[in-house]
Amino acid sequence: HRTAQKKTEAAPEQTSRVKMALLIFAYFIKIGSFTFGSGWSILAQMEQEFVDKRRWLTKQELLELVAVGKSLPGIMITNMFGYQMAGVLGGVLAVLGIALPAVVVLSLVTLAYDAIKSNYWVWAALQGVQCAVVPIIGGAAISLGKEALKDKVSVFICLAALAVCHFTSISNIVLILAGVVAALVWMEGKEHA
Repeated sequence: HRTAQKKTEAAPEQTSRVKMALLIFAYFIKIGSFTFGSGWSILAQMEQEFVDKRRWLTKQELLELVAVGKSLPGIMITNMFGYQMAGVLGGVLAVLGIALPAVVVLSLVTLAYDAIKSNYWVWAALQGVQCAVVPIIGGAAISLGKEALKDKVSVFICLAALAVCHFTSISNIVLILAGVVAALVWMEGKEHA
């Protein structure tokens, strides 16, 4: 009798996870359809859609996803978000949703490449997209930067990392690992203080 009761309790939860995964798929198709420039424009759209509109995440949670996602290869932030919200199916559908529009557009461009490669209007449209991407990415950086840079230590670490990245030839991987170690040491020090 208890096994049957557990199955009936798990069924609605499973159904709601599937519905959430399908919602995530739809939202990431929408985001993927308007992502130009880089993964940072994905971040701006995720903040608008999932933090501001839906309130599924806080800015701090989004920053944590970014920190982990950007330190791993690939489009980890999308599947990590999908997994967090709807399990494995959510992670898979988030990646498919973000990638599907690009695959469709690139397939169509490939078919019509000869006709559009020297078209002035296509070139002008792409120039306009480039100009629009910069403020989108900048807006996300400023908005999330306010959340991440709340104290003097965070500001100092950010400026130090920027200086090391810009003025030295130290690998970004080494910089990320150094940041992880510095954060762990700092947190350990705060805990024992």
